[in-house]
Amino acid sequence: MIDGEDRTPLTRDFFDRPVLEVAPDLLGRILVRSTPDGPIEVRLTEVEAYAGEIDPGSHAFRGRTRRNGVMYGPPGHAYVYFTYGMWHCLNLVCGPEGMASGVLLRAGDIGTGADLARKRRFSARNDRELAKGPARLATALDIDRALDGTDAIAGPGAHLSVLHGTPPPRDQVRSGPRTGVGGDGAVHPWRFWIDGDPTVSPYRAHAPRRRST
Repeated sequence: MIDGEDRTPLTRDFFDRPVLEVAPDLLGRILVRSTPDGPIEVRLTEVEAYAGEIDPGSHAFRGRTRRNGVMYGPPGHAYVYFTYGMWHCLNLVCGPEGMASGVLLRAGDIGTGADLARKRRFSARNDRELAKGPARLATALDIDRALDGTDAIAGPGAHLSVLHGTPPPRDQVRSGPRTGVGGDGAVHPWRFWIDGDPTVSPYRAHAPRRRST
């Protein structure tokens, strides 16, 4: 348990809002991952918004597929994808059903269950690095494609849940371009983070892949 935090679960209505409202409002919330070995809790410190078919940076930009179907709702469910043939990333679906928007959970501060996270993130040099980046966060929380579509509003005992936590003051929330997003999607300042938090991942601009010769 993360001491001093509001343990009230978030409701479906919290996620049933436009993605640009939900994303910064997720900062400071507590994501709880229930595992057979015990719970792991992470206070979210960095997120990114993805706005579906109007957003060139979104997996849903070109429409619905088998892979991205969960993004179309209902809100409050997990969208988990596999990237670079190595890593999983965790998103929370939001907005009206059918709009295909979601928030990528990029980083957080792990409290309860840090011992479990350390076993999965054995390369982390310290606890600040356990969930510093979306793939690290997913690894620390034992997230994979089996959790795609999981309802994070299902209540006690669910694989995933989100608690109220303690949102930061508004003047501590920063925004900027999304990490690694290129093309027309690069212009949107839809990455949000808590200023000065040591668990926030470093920003990296999109670097086009070079074709091998």
